[in-house]
This record gives sequence, structure tokens and C-alpha cells, in this order.
Amino acid sequence: MKETKNSIYTLKMKIYQPQAHFRIPFSYQRRHTYPIPPYSTVLGLIANVLGIKNIPGQEEPCVNKNCKCLYHKLKQIKMGVCGNFETKVEEYFWLRNLNIGNHIERFGSITNRYVGGHIEHIGGQMPCIADVLHNVRILIYLYHCDKEFLDIIKSSFENPINRTSVIHLGRAEDWILIEDIRYVDLIIDKINGNYKNFFWVPEKVFGFDGNFDFKKVNGLAYNITSFYKIQNGVRNFRYVKVKLNNGDFGDITTYFDTEDNIPVFLADLEEGKDE
Repeated sequence: MKETKNSIYTLKMKIYQPQAHFRIPFSYQRRHTYPIPPYSTVLGLIANVLGIKNIPGQEEPCVNKNCKCLYHKLKQIKMGVCGNFETKVEEYFWLRNLNIGNHIERFGSITNRYVGGHIEHIGGQMPCIADVLHNVRILIYLYHCDKEFLDIIKSSFENPINRTSVIHLGRAEDWILIEDIRYVDLIIDKINGNYKNFFWVPEKVFGFDGNFDFKKVNGLAYNITSFYKIQNGVRNFRYVKVKLNNGDFGDITTYFDTEDNIPVFLADLEEGKDE
């Protein structure tokens, strides 16, 4: 495959998950989920298989300037995410708070652990509900100016010997099945119709030099997370302005995957590009 003026060379991954939860930030007692993973969740998956991990006391895995390490290569990635699910269910669970005050509030004293004649775990507890997606299928498209870096990502998924944890997307228990991983050429085309998937459509689509008409896209507006730095022990995320579209598009020009008959919207996650 070779890139032309009207096409782009990308790595495509098809992922299946029996269940998944892509938590919407700041939802607690009722934990809502996005229908597809935000960019930060996919970046975490890729960093996992590449063996990229945080270093204690350091804001990022690598803080060197003009570095050509895997982390700095990853920061230049362009990404498109879409997908769908079969059903959504509610899971009921308990959260525990080990604060002394919460323990006393529940048990009456710091030394007591009996409630109703039964011994319980220390601390307080709160009932929570999580929205969980079942039979999830995700499509991820990756573009990079360095094709060898895409080869490294592909081989790392095929043989994840450097992974830092169990390969998952979302929660640690939400394991994945890679149904397919291959290179595809995306062509530039005008789309019109319902493509029966959810899409993240960034305000600034990579490859169109500001000519993409974001106002024509229907959907809910979000600022979703991408890369982060650890500052004062807290993850400080960067955000990308997007719309969550349900697959219904009309007269929009974008990249298109002719194999799966689906539009692709690549977000440029490189620092400073959206500021």
C-alpha cells in the first residue's frame, strides 16, 4: 500500500469484549459509561503492550527533550475510534471507605466490627451502580508518520511479551480479544447515511488542515481525555473537543474504510496541536 493525495495508510484493530465499562468522569454512586472508549483508554492499552509505564516521582514515562523513545513516538499518534455494543446492564456493588470517621459512623466505635450480630469489614460502605456494556466491538485506527512505529505496535499486539499488565480496555477485568489487526488504506470520500456505530468526531480532524466542517456533525459535545501528566500525585489530563455521534452522517467529507464501509475520524493527540 502506498499513500496518495487522497488516501492514508493506517493500522486497523478490531476488538471484541464480552463486557466493558468506559467510565464517564465524575460519575460515582451511579457510574455511567461511554458507549466507546475515550482516547486515553486506548492510549493506555497501547502503552501496556509496548511496555511503557510511569516512573515514580516523574510526571511522564520519559521527560527527555527531543527523545525518540516509544513514549514520545506514541505522543505523535493519530487515532480514530468507533464501535457498538449489544446491550447495557446495571451492576450493583459496594464501595468501602476506610476512613476512621466512616467506620465509627457505621459501627459506633473504633474497636467494634459487629453489625446485627455479624462481623464485617472495617470502614464504611456505600452502594453503587455501574453501567456495563455487553458484546462490545471496537474499531481503532492508528496513523503515524513513522511506519516502523506502527510495525512495533502491530507486533506487540501479536506477541505482547513486554506488556505491563493483563491486556484490557477499560477496567482491569474487561479483557479483550483481538479479532483482526492489519494495515488498510483509507480514502477521502463524501459520506451520507447511517453507519450503525458510535464515533468520536474531533473538532480538528487530522489531514484536513481546518477544512473539516465540525458544525455539520450531529452529536453530543464532550471534552474527552487523552495523555496525562502526574502532578502532585494526581493525573492531570489533556482534553480533546469532540462530538459523540451515533452513526448518522450527512454530506461530510472524511477518511473512509472501504473494507468495513465505515468513516474514520482521526484525532491529532500531539501536545500543542489543539491549544
